[in-house]
Amino acid sequence: MRSTEDGTRAHHAVVVGAGLAGITAALQLADGGVRVTLVEGRPRLGGLAFSFRRGDLVVDNGQHVYLRCCTAYRWFLDRVDGAALAPLQDRLDVPVLDVGSARGPRLGRIRRNAWPVPLHLAAGLAAYPHLSLAERASVGRAALALKRLDLADPALDDTDFASWLGRHGQSARTIEALWDLVGVATLNATAPRASLGLAAMVFKTGLLSEPGAADIGWARVPLGDLHDTLARRALDAAGVRTELRTRVGSVTRAPGGGWHVGVDGERLDADTVVLAAPQRETHDLLPEGALEHPGRLLEIGTAPILNVHVVYDRPVLRRPFFAALGTPVQWVFDRTDASGLKEGQYLALSQSVADDDIDAPVSELRARYLPELERLLPAARGAEVRDFFVTRERTATFAPTPGVGRLRPAARTRAPGLFLAGAWTATGWPATMEGAVRSGLSAAGAALSALGRRHEHPLEEAA
Repeated sequence: MRSTEDGTRAHHAVVVGAGLAGITAALQLADGGVRVTLVEGRPRLGGLAFSFRRGDLVVDNGQHVYLRCCTAYRWFLDRVDGAALAPLQDRLDVPVLDVGSARGPRLGRIRRNAWPVPLHLAAGLAAYPHLSLAERASVGRAALALKRLDLADPALDDTDFASWLGRHGQSARTIEALWDLVGVATLNATAPRASLGLAAMVFKTGLLSEPGAADIGWARVPLGDLHDTLARRALDAAGVRTELRTRVGSVTRAPGGGWHVGVDGERLDADTVVLAAPQRETHDLLPEGALEHPGRLLEIGTAPILNVHVVYDRPVLRRPFFAALGTPVQWVFDRTDASGLKEGQYLALSQSVADDDIDAPVSELRARYLPELERLLPAARGAEVRDFFVTRERTATFAPTPGVGRLRPAARTRAPGLFLAGAWTATGWPATMEGAVRSGLSAAGAALSALGRRHEHPLEEAA
């Protein structure tokens, strides 16, 4: 039996799954003085936010961004010493190009100033050309009504966001050109298919909490540098034993207390287990009685995200990113420098709510999206396409549909010593990197409390 320097028993925790939730839980448990084994079936860390090589390029499977209000993910970046590699904008500034207008392409911007909430967005909204004067005025009234919502009210989860917007004077154009422009990227759902509770959480926290809350950050290096390389370095430094290419087959109660975790013919004995796997995999590993309604995990739907990758022989975009209206294209990012491309330009299109495209052949997607890029970017019309490929995440996020809140379990289970983590758990956030990290912090905090270990929640400490 191993002991700590103060003579107390060295508890052992097994964390199953090395996405952001599992990495976070492992780091927090180790920081709390627990011996940790982190088990992952893939050959890398990072879950669904990872990189891979394609020839000379290092490619992210999808474009991921975060906001200044994402305090948990910002803590994670600091914890792995990666904050400088994923900086934030000085101030929110989103170029929005509309190519669907009869008057021709028109560029607008969603941006803020340094004034107090809600005046920080007023000037930008007043100049936003993609809405009429009356529509812009209606947005202000809806935002004030949104600010008054109580996020703790469970009734919000049973209402869809579109119905609420309609009751507060939002036209179809306003929803398309503003609310869905943000909501599709953050919720992976359009307003009719999004829970008001989750939508309100996004907009209240991101746009109506403090002036800089919605400033955007993204990695200027491959995601693998942050979520795999730097994370592995932090785990090693914390003393975490990390086992990759290792699949967990069972989690069972030990006769004398604690847990047996079956991994590839080996048995790990643990005082604490954190299941930080996707909800369906977690369901299959749950011991009987761990949740009152385990079948609810299978009722949590999933939503796909498609990413379209295009390499041109020359620069065709001057901005680091933009959002689009009047076209199937949603958000476009310049990934040239991050990928290591030496000549030309590499653009990544992030396509949320991708049900119609997720299984389409590459040839069909090429025929659909290359002409759209030429509509949006005149410089692309004479450029040679040197590479075109897609990455598909069919279960990229949980579906934030009305009613999903009652399906999402808390970190604690009914089984002593067994905890859950993952963006799909009851974090109050949609399926984001922020939600994943928050879930890992919650699971680790609950586990450390159950073990009698003193610990401080890093977000409470920062507050």
